[in-house]
Amino acid sequence: MSSWDRFMKGQDTGSDALRRLIDDSWRRCHGAVDPGRNSAPDPVMGDALYDLLTDNDELLKASSGVIAAARDFLFETGTVMVLTDATGGVLSVEGDNSLRDRTEAIHLMPGANWSEQACGTNAIGTALEIGQPIQIHSAEHYCSGIKRWSCSASVIREPSSGAIIGAIDISGLSASYSRHSLSLAITAAGRIENRLAQRDLKLRYRLLDHCLDRLRAPGRDGIIVFDRTGAPIKTNERAAELMAELAKSHGDHHMAIRDLTMPWRKGRIAPENMPGWIDSDWIEPVMLDGQRLGAVLVLPDRSAVVRRTAQRDLPAAEQCRDPFDRLIGGAPSYREAVRRARVLAKSPAPVLLLGETGVGKDAFAQALHESGPQADGPFIAVNCGGFSRELLTSELFGYAEGAFTGARRGGMIGKIEAANGGTLFLDEIGEMPLDLQPHLLRVLESNEVYRIGENAPRKVKLRLIAATNRDLRTAAAEGAFRMDLFYRIAVTTLELPPLRDRTEDLPKLAAHLLKQIGKRYDSPIPETSPELLALLARHDWPGNIRELRNVLEGMFLESGGGPLGPEHLPGDLRQPAPQLGEDGAPFTPLQQAERETILAAIARNRGNLTSAARDLGIAKSTLYVRLEKLGLKDGLDQLRR
Repeated sequence: MSSWDRFMKGQDTGSDALRRLIDDSWRRCHGAVDPGRNSAPDPVMGDALYDLLTDNDELLKASSGVIAAARDFLFETGTVMVLTDATGGVLSVEGDNSLRDRTEAIHLMPGANWSEQACGTNAIGTALEIGQPIQIHSAEHYCSGIKRWSCSASVIREPSSGAIIGAIDISGLSASYSRHSLSLAITAAGRIENRLAQRDLKLRYRLLDHCLDRLRAPGRDGIIVFDRTGAPIKTNERAAELMAELAKSHGDHHMAIRDLTMPWRKGRIAPENMPGWIDSDWIEPVMLDGQRLGAVLVLPDRSAVVRRTAQRDLPAAEQCRDPFDRLIGGAPSYREAVRRARVLAKSPAPVLLLGETGVGKDAFAQALHESGPQADGPFIAVNCGGFSRELLTSELFGYAEGAFTGARRGGMIGKIEAANGGTLFLDEIGEMPLDLQPHLLRVLESNEVYRIGENAPRKVKLRLIAATNRDLRTAAAEGAFRMDLFYRIAVTTLELPPLRDRTEDLPKLAAHLLKQIGKRYDSPIPETSPELLALLARHDWPGNIRELRNVLEGMFLESGGGPLGPEHLPGDLRQPAPQLGEDGAPFTPLQQAERETILAAIARNRGNLTSAARDLGIAKSTLYVRLEKLGLKDGLDQLRR
């Protein structure tokens, strides 16, 4: 207080009692804030308060659980918990009701502004100003009217960008001072940030799910998906190439996908910060159920170059290599699949690839094509599950001019005809409509295709490779797939193992995928820690290699291209694997609690089971029985250590 008196008189504070942070804050406030203030400015009311709360709706939702809990754990503590936005505007106040009159007297209430510019040095405003947690006690406040208070605050940051979006504060009269209040504020802010991160992750997965068909659809346009923060999170294969061409034609030689951001303003796209070579008409917002998920940038293909096969696009040195060498894996089941594929590639017979979604059936199909007698011909891929019946019919068979309303002038060549002399890869063939299957069967048996609207057949000679994650034999027996088509496409079958059955391949697979990702984003290949690889190996990978690629790409974007560690994993992959009981089922919450209680007792007694049993109030023999029941007996030696 003596330091403050001297400061107000323009004298040197001359005391070690004044912290540097407080001194800096007082100097920021000097001349800008009335030191005689005894409250914050009058709070906004009515429409202005409604707008304040609406603009911060997501922060309020993420904070709701923390704020609600404050009503209970701050009861009779003489303190309240305050949530504000990034400007210091109060959104919510909860805690000890006995303080209500006093908090309202200083306008510590929704709608009031507690920034440094409005109220001088205080935990909320100063934390927002310096961007770190701080505790302001009693006379450390700048304004004389609030020196009876003690407050602790921590900022809340937006998880992906790190931008400050608010603050959480614990305030009370000076008598309520506790060092633990700052820890509570920091913990509460961390919980809110975790909730925000979980929300962003769910919305990002929903966005990717919504855009998946768009990203995988055939076409020459480049697709870049941006999340709701404006960060690029997914592209198709053409995006980087087209972007480089477009940027170069406009004199921008250094722009990379990772440098793009999609600015938003109050839920609307504001692309003024995008490069000049990007047309605003290429940007499509993604809204689902009235919620903004992100945006899609479509880079149009303006070249007249006819698409070459993947084999012709490879460097000359790579064209001489065995295409199967590009398949990453050393697990016995995977090596056997590659061995059989090499044998099958030499024959023109149809091959049916079996395996779960994402195991890499498309990569095997490409290798089979490039190693076979039709390698010089085109490789044409069609996803039978990615189109409606009408669109799939047009895609496969093509159509004549005027065949239907909206038909392209001159007609369109179908994918079957385009694959003449090469390979037709039908992915997810089990999703092909039942009434379309006889037409495909006729093509395979007669080597002729009819375009829609034409009566004259066109000769085709191709190799068919199909893929499915369904049991087509069972589907055929149940009438959901034609048995005659099944026998025609399954002359030879090749089953690919799921990723969970070859986790020893994870390090090489991760390195290979990260190399591709780094190349796509024009960035160095990030390093991976052994701890991260151990966590990856523990995951079940229901989405297989495709899921692994998506996880690694998301981690790469989150890390900014730096080294990858466990902290970059999505939350569900950081969780420990569920403990299983004797019957193979996960432990119930009661069993899990019992495990934790026993482990804690053994730890307290430094591994002495006799003492641990006595501590638990059970016989030592009973403890042994419970250890075995709860799957702890095998690790008994480790527990004792």
